[in-house]
Amino acid sequence: MKSESIYLDYNATTPCDQRVIDGMLPFFNTHFGNAASHHHSFGFYAEEAVEHARNNIAKLVGSKPGEIIFTSGATESINLVLRGLQNYASKKGKHIITWATEHKAVLETLSWLENQGYEVTVLPVDQQGQPDLETLKVSIRRDTILVVMMMANNETGVMMPVREVVKLVHPYEILTLCDATQAVGKVPMDLKSLGADFVAFSAHKFYGPKGAGALYIAGGSNKTNLEPLLTGGGHEANIRSGTVNVPGIVGMGLAAEIAITSLSEDVKRIGGLRDHFVSELIKTGVVEPNFGSSTLLPNTANLRFNFQGSDLLLQKISSKVAASSGSACSSVVQKPSHVLKAMGLTDQQALSSIRFSLGKFTTKSELDRAVEIITEKINSIKN
Repeated sequence: MKSESIYLDYNATTPCDQRVIDGMLPFFNTHFGNAASHHHSFGFYAEEAVEHARNNIAKLVGSKPGEIIFTSGATESINLVLRGLQNYASKKGKHIITWATEHKAVLETLSWLENQGYEVTVLPVDQQGQPDLETLKVSIRRDTILVVMMMANNETGVMMPVREVVKLVHPYEILTLCDATQAVGKVPMDLKSLGADFVAFSAHKFYGPKGAGALYIAGGSNKTNLEPLLTGGGHEANIRSGTVNVPGIVGMGLAAEIAITSLSEDVKRIGGLRDHFVSELIKTGVVEPNFGSSTLLPNTANLRFNFQGSDLLLQKISSKVAASSGSACSSVVQKPSHVLKAMGLTDQQALSSIRFSLGKFTTKSELDRAVEIITEKINSIKN
């Protein structure tokens, strides 16, 4: 990345906080022990560091430490739940409900499950990205075992009514999985009051390292019948075997500790910067916020550029402004976002939309410069 580039793609990933990097470094050499080595001090120290991180993460999300299982990231956590429900499915059924705007980690894994004999109902959303709870209610069947809903959409920032969905489906003895990847560390979180049975999230979305994530299991691992994806050693309460990533987990715990102290201030500051950025771009006369009436993540703006050739804008600004046309996990091929199309946009409108996502290192001067660059490119394309 060029030093003059302005990074506005925080929903794709965040830079590691320097305090996180400093805290991780000793666990690559000085404190390099295996957390499962219980016969010497190297192992004890590593295990203590992992448990300290687990405590900090639990505090950030409002859970008990024993309800946190470490994984490599949200995608693995999601797969662990979706592919691990065989025991529950054998007793109740193989019907799962989700929504068309979910992340591909959910949708593609559910597609795989359909080939294994499961039935999946993918519900629509309205133009603001919101579900119709009455449609959900009539979609519930006697053999429905799971409802999957993200907390905040990675492309639009739209916040979803997870708590209301949980309250609706739990009386039917249906489990709930929430993908909270874009919400943890960005907005206040209380998983206990949320009520979901499983919650997945990743460290690198809130200034921690890549390759570290977690799965929240309400009540702890002994409350679930999940079939592990990985076996061989019984690590993480027999849910996720394999030598634990001590440096990554330490980094995730430090990122959580930092977020606990700074989250409320960050939300207010970043939200104000986002609103300023959007209002300045609207002055160009060709910019329209997508889904402005929905409750959004404070850092996210999905904007539609309404002029001939606007689908070229992202390409034109990419050397100076880092933004995205959709999910970083599926952006190799330029095609209309499945999220935006599910919310009623045409192919052309979706291709003319750009996601800008801010972070705690974003400054007003960067945003003002980004507005200048984008405005210049708009004018050059139009002319």
